[in-house]
Amino acid sequence: NVFKSFLVTQGDVESVWKQAGFIIEGEYSTGAQEQLYIEPNGMIAIANSQDGVTVWGSLQCPFYVHKALVALFGLPKDKVRVVQMETGGGFGGKEEYPSMIAGHAALLAWKSGRPVKIVYDRAEDMAATTKRHPSRTRHRTAVGRDGKLLAMDIDFVIDGGAYTTLSPVVLSRGTIHAAGPYFCPNVRIRGRAVATNLPPHGAFRGFGAPQSIFALECHMNEVAKAAGLTPDEFRRRNFIEQGQTSAVGQVIRERVDMRRLLDRALELADYHAKVKRFAEENGRNPLKKGIGFASFMHGAGFTGSGEEYLASVVSLEATLEGRVRVLAASTEMGQGTKTVFAQIAAETLGLDYEWIEVAQPDTAAVPNSGPTVASRTCMIVGKLVESAALGLKQTLIRSGFLRENYEPAEFRQACRKYIDQFGPLKSTSQYQPPPGIHWDDEKYQGDAYGTYAWAVYVAEVTVDTITCEVRVDDFVAVQEVGKVIHPVLATGQIEGGVAQGIGYALYENVVWQEGRMVNAQMTNYIMPTSADVPPIRVFYEENPYPFGPGGAKGIGELPMDGPAPAIVNAIEQATGVRIPRIPVTPEVLMEALEGALV
Repeated sequence: NVFKSFLVTQGDVESVWKQAGFIIEGEYSTGAQEQLYIEPNGMIAIANSQDGVTVWGSLQCPFYVHKALVALFGLPKDKVRVVQMETGGGFGGKEEYPSMIAGHAALLAWKSGRPVKIVYDRAEDMAATTKRHPSRTRHRTAVGRDGKLLAMDIDFVIDGGAYTTLSPVVLSRGTIHAAGPYFCPNVRIRGRAVATNLPPHGAFRGFGAPQSIFALECHMNEVAKAAGLTPDEFRRRNFIEQGQTSAVGQVIRERVDMRRLLDRALELADYHAKVKRFAEENGRNPLKKGIGFASFMHGAGFTGSGEEYLASVVSLEATLEGRVRVLAASTEMGQGTKTVFAQIAAETLGLDYEWIEVAQPDTAAVPNSGPTVASRTCMIVGKLVESAALGLKQTLIRSGFLRENYEPAEFRQACRKYIDQFGPLKSTSQYQPPPGIHWDDEKYQGDAYGTYAWAVYVAEVTVDTITCEVRVDDFVAVQEVGKVIHPVLATGQIEGGVAQGIGYALYENVVWQEGRMVNAQMTNYIMPTSADVPPIRVFYEENPYPFGPGGAKGIGELPMDGPAPAIVNAIEQATGVRIPRIPVTPEVLMEALEGALV
């Protein structure tokens, strides 16, 4: 019942156990999580043998749906058209599933000869669509007397549900991130996606990394305790540095300063003073305070050779009036894609933002820039927007209609002259991997990602030992995401990811019964409200990435990875009880506290 398995090895794990100062084992599990986007799945379709198939919908990846409909109807590609409308949230839940509802709507339209609209209500959407994969991770770790990691043996299993869907690629990212931002000379990671009788699990922000990072960051606290070190000192001794290799053999070429991120996050949270004060004040008080943190990273873009396989394309075209249209399949679903693309194009061309238009993602009108997933939209596709804009500018300069240091009015005049003389003015850019990047799919070794974003998150909690409720009181998020292109949108991404992470850690519990979700409504699937989300203080360290637009890296998935382990580590600091699974609902916390008393 195994859909997919991976084996990652570095060094020789078995040779280490006898010489280890300490060997620490642990098992950790995470539950399913519903994406709970504001707008449920919906699609409108028209279809007939003469005109082909056209669908309009709430979706993340127009060309994914296009490919599915081409296969379903056996039509030429130019007879299938998919148009993405502004989408009320996706978080991965509208990555692969819209192909299903598009197929249903289009088949009904084909048979009936009438337009068909299918919109799921909330209960239908929650019952039928994919969720985050539940997981179980076992760690066995060897540490020297000096507190240095010697070996990590990790067994990572995700629940794929009844059909494969995206389980192999979710497993891939989770496996690669399972060893975290640490250097360890001997690593073995076994990853498996298994089949069960649940509805298929699929894409959700973080894509496997939140599951494996939760296990790792909880386990690292246990390892630190066994080695007689504080959680922060243990991590300082083991953070990966520039020039060292990751578990998959990737040489870290960029400048990495996780110690600075850690120091800044702990200082901003007043971590050390609070650890001391809470230990003194908790005593017999039923309201116990705690503070914890997690250190982590997230790869930006598709894994391994994925971006080369996609070979994404973006075009820019200019009008007679000097306006510029960005043509890309990347979708707007609340994260600010249109704003960022327009900003990148405007800054590259030296134009006002208002002179840039971002075209509606329509497979009949825009090139395939790849799916809106994997923290790739700004870094990968935004770089293509930047490159195409430079190409447009150079075309005008080489034609003699534009000087190097031009004013916006001169650009508009040059566009008119070029189009009058030569016709359409268009520039296209296709993805090329950064130099020196290589990934071996068979050995599962090499450069898993062009770059990583790095972060340290700190959570402060209050645990009510009578009602067994946990409240997050304060949250500090410090991250290095290259150059921050749009600070307001970037901060919104971090805040939203942290809020989802709080739900993942404490509230959101999918209940299965005989293969069905039995709490498929918002009255009994509990998510955090605004009253449950603390002040989220967001800070950046900037280290521009040379192959991102303006130096930017991916940011969208990173904030999903850190909140859950930071919160669970804070709960342990408050209560002295280790809880190795999420969500930590009051029932789970009560069992843990009662178990500690026994």
